[in-house]
Amino acid sequence: MVGSHISVYGEVQGSGFRSWAKDQALKLNLTGWSRKASDGSIEIFVQGEEDPINAFISLCWDGPSFAHVDDVLVQDASHDKSLIGFEIY
Repeated sequence: MVGSHISVYGEVQGSGFRSWAKDQALKLNLTGWSRKASDGSIEIFVQGEEDPINAFISLCWDGPSFAHVDDVLVQDASHDKSLIGFEIY
C-alpha cells in the first residue's frame, strides 16, 4: 500500500472538489481525506494500490465540472493504518 499527498490549485474551493474527490477515491477503493487549504488550494491524501492512485491523480487534473484546475502537485507519503474510508474536513 502506498500513499500520496496531493495539492490541487486553481479555482477549486467552492466547486464541490472535496466531495468529488471522496466519490472518486471510493470508486477506486482508496482511503484518505480532503480539506481546504488556507492558500485556496484543496489538499488530498489518498492511499491504496499504486495504479488506482495514479488514476485518481489523473482525474484530479479535470476535477468536478465547476472547478478550474491550474496545477496538481503530488508528493509520496507514508500510509496511515488508522484511516478507514474517506473523510472530508
